[in-house]
Amino acid sequence: MTYIEGFVVAVPAANEDAYRRHSETVLPLFKGLGVTRMVQAWGNEVPDGKVTDFKGAVQAKSDEVVVFTWLEYPSKAVRDAANQKMMNDPAATDVAKNLPFDGQRVIFAGFETLLDLGPGGGQGEGKGSKLGYVDATLMPVPVANKAAFRDWAAQMAELFREYGATRVLDGWGDDIPTARSPTSSAR
Repeated sequence: MTYIEGFVVAVPAANEDAYRRHSETVLPLFKGLGVTRMVQAWGNEVPDGKVTDFKGAVQAKSDEVVVFTWLEYPSKAVRDAANQKMMNDPAATDVAKNLPFDGQRVIFAGFETLLDLGPGGGQGEGKGSKLGYVDATLMPVPVANKAAFRDWAAQMAELFREYGATRVLDGWGDDIPTARSPTSSAR
């Protein structure tokens, strides 16, 4: 089943073109490591939260935009192998030296796919869906409630699709690193 690696980063608004060029540069590298799809969503409606929010998670400054990205892999094993290869790949090291954003404020995690409803309404059919507007949420769910969350997500997916969503993808975080200290290096 598809495995998702999600990223949230704050990018200076003035670096939008540089960020797009960066994305175009890294996509072939990622594809060579097994990525089947990369989606980049430039934040245009990122509200302030009451307890926490995307901006706070990446310490976004007033002149920065929150970008939400995910990479799709055919499996967690392929993703794990890709991450191991990236750590030793000179091309990946070179790309990491010239980021158009502060790489130390990136948050990332791996997600097991719980639900992937695409245009045809069947499991996994979202892979070919057209790009559109992305709504994203991150929420804590008690581990004991995984089955209940999946049931709730399936009900919400029906509602979202009824109101125009072309793809609904829900993932369950299973490889979520703990916070790094400010002096640790970015991945």
